[in-house]
Amino acid sequence: MKKPLLMDLEDNVFLEGDALVVIDRRRLPGEIVRLRCPDHEAVARAIEEMAVQGAGDIAITAGYGLYLAARKAEREGTARRDEALRGAAARLIATRPTGYHLAALVNKLMGRIGEADGSAPASEVILASLRRALDAQRRISEDTGRHAETLLASGDRILTHCFAGPALLYMLRLAREKGKDIRVVCTETRPYLQGARLTAWSVSELGVDTTLITDNMAAHCMSRGMVSKVFAAADRVAMDGTVANKVGTLQLAICADYFRIPVYILAYGGPDAKTPRGEDIPIEERDPREVLEFRGTPISGPGVKGFYPAFDLTPARLVTGIVTAKGVRLRET
Repeated sequence: MKKPLLMDLEDNVFLEGDALVVIDRRRLPGEIVRLRCPDHEAVARAIEEMAVQGAGDIAITAGYGLYLAARKAEREGTARRDEALRGAAARLIATRPTGYHLAALVNKLMGRIGEADGSAPASEVILASLRRALDAQRRISEDTGRHAETLLASGDRILTHCFAGPALLYMLRLAREKGKDIRVVCTETRPYLQGARLTAWSVSELGVDTTLITDNMAAHCMSRGMVSKVFAAADRVAMDGTVANKVGTLQLAICADYFRIPVYILAYGGPDAKTPRGEDIPIEERDPREVLEFRGTPISGPGVKGFYPAFDLTPARLVTGIVTAKGVRLRET
């Protein structure tokens, strides 16, 4: 069975000399384009411009950005290393405010540097921590996928939204290995088409029957019996169970509730203990031009305004279960 490119982050975000190479996810699957990021500012722009997508993958990429900042400070012998690293950390954290993984990892790396107290170069401390984080991320993805697979029955028709990350792929691969007949319907996920370019492509690479639909077809497909379960990821889960995920997740959950279709969230490491309620989650609003254009070509008139909240909030009562690396927690009824 072919392994999709996006199953393991090391295959598409990696160090090459004193630069970070990022496989540009905006260009997949049509072509594989390598972005070379020589410093933390280039990494920050790559994150902001969506060259990297997926909460966990964005976090690790930001961590590499901090590593590049440390390497630069060490090469230049700057006496203000700590100030330079704090500035780099702030810049990287500001790139995507809704998800908590990025800020949590960057802050953890900064803490590790402080704990080292000069006993090792900051870059070495960061790199060692990132290697451990990568190993942990793979284990969490595999374990989340393993638990999620127990929710699948042969004959299920799964609807996904955006790119739910490697746990979805591990879930489907394991189901296939067990002989379960699973089919997947993917929303295209405008305006960056992550569902079309990343999810549908990756799922099809596993040999799973894959169908692509536009974002506004989901309710119709549910009404026709084409969907038996919904699986999505989360950029952040509050302690009250509110799920922040790619905009459009809320309307899918509302439609699924109407048609009595269960909704499961692949939450990987689980809720953010520092976010008590959904209303505490900041919603990133991106450049309106991203909805007014398609690959750089305007799709409406010059007097039309755009609005692009990148995420929405789905209340806990619309979520059937949260799947993490530790297991499945079903909603109390």
